[in-house]
Amino acid sequence: MTISASIVLYAVVWFMTLFVILPLRLQSQEEAGDVVPGTPASAPANPQIKKRMKIVTLVATIVWAAICALIITGTLSMENLGFPPSHY
Repeated sequence: MTISASIVLYAVVWFMTLFVILPLRLQSQEEAGDVVPGTPASAPANPQIKKRMKIVTLVATIVWAAICALIITGTLSMENLGFPPSHY
């Protein structure tokens, strides 16, 4: 696995983790009963972005390390996924 491939893999895993974790335990302004004028009622009341980014980074790093370990050891390869061998 090349360095650029591992960076791309980390970016993909990080964003996938972000989209999974972002809506968890989120309370809208309408549910909180405090809608700020000029915002939609579905806007988050307290998004806690810094806390969520730290959680996303921690979880994504663990998942990325596990996937990299599977790729480096050869447990997960293109042939195992059903792709034909490359002729390069």
